[in-house]
Amino acid sequence: MGRRTFIIGDVHGCLDMLERLMEKIGWDTSSDRLIYVGDYIDRGYDSFGVVEYIVRQTSLSQSVECVAGNHEIMLLDYLSGKDPELFFYNGGGSTIRSYRLKRESPHAPLFPNSHLKFFNSLKPFIDIGTHLVVHAGFMPGVPLEEQSLADMIWIREPFISSSCDFGKKVVFGHTPFKEPLIMDNKVGIDTGAVYGNMLTCLELPAERFHSVGRTQCGWV
Repeated sequence: MGRRTFIIGDVHGCLDMLERLMEKIGWDTSSDRLIYVGDYIDRGYDSFGVVEYIVRQTSLSQSVECVAGNHEIMLLDYLSGKDPELFFYNGGGSTIRSYRLKRESPHAPLFPNSHLKFFNSLKPFIDIGTHLVVHAGFMPGVPLEEQSLADMIWIREPFISSSCDFGKKVVFGHTPFKEPLIMDNKVGIDTGAVYGNMLTCLELPAERFHSVGRTQCGWV
């Protein structure tokens, strides 16, 4: 079997869906590349568990790479004392509750060092040769080296509807769709897992989609 690349959409604390998706795709730690498009935390019930799961994956393989989502940047801003209202307005309370539940003791730091290191290691985008992987998208008409982090983690329009050639096909999350968005210049893989829809993965070079829904205890 040749080298495969799996790109996973916005998880948002939905650990059970991520675990089942990983079982479904059959990730080979020795040969397959695994990439996440960001938004690991907030809104879902187990942000701590999702980050811990991905941190463990990075210890199993050097071919795990993670893009920064707007929710991770909001968390880092919150931890530095900047704009706490924005963090909590966008579902940060669920992340804080998740970390409090998993804290070893009331006196232990809320965020383990391994998680802080993870948040600070996230990349603005990843060039995988055939595709560009980014959380939200790019500003049309702006060279890649001049793109702002704000656009890469927040943009919707004019990126979504743009037919601009970004040099390579763009794989992105951030904007949820009922099913993957497929255009000549982009593929959107946020399919609203935390909103009761699906968690989706794009497999390359096969250009095949894998997805899972809620368990029978919740959404299906």
